[in-house]
Amino acid sequence: MTIVEITKEPVELYKILKFEGLVESGAMAKAVVADGQVQVNGEVEIQKRKKIVSGDVIKFADETLEIKLA
Repeated sequence: MTIVEITKEPVELYKILKFEGLVESGAMAKAVVADGQVQVNGEVEIQKRKKIVSGDVIKFADETLEIKLA
């Protein structure tokens, strides 16, 4: 599991995927979310702009990210 520190809450889901390098672009991040390939807190999430806050756990491909407020 990778810890991702954010400096403000909330952060949109697709931005975290993009900034952590799990996808090549924001458009690709939005596509994988819309396609149901991403889980937030154990549930499939299809909202590209889902608000992510400290304590959330994101799973995509073989990566698990835990969000912490810096």
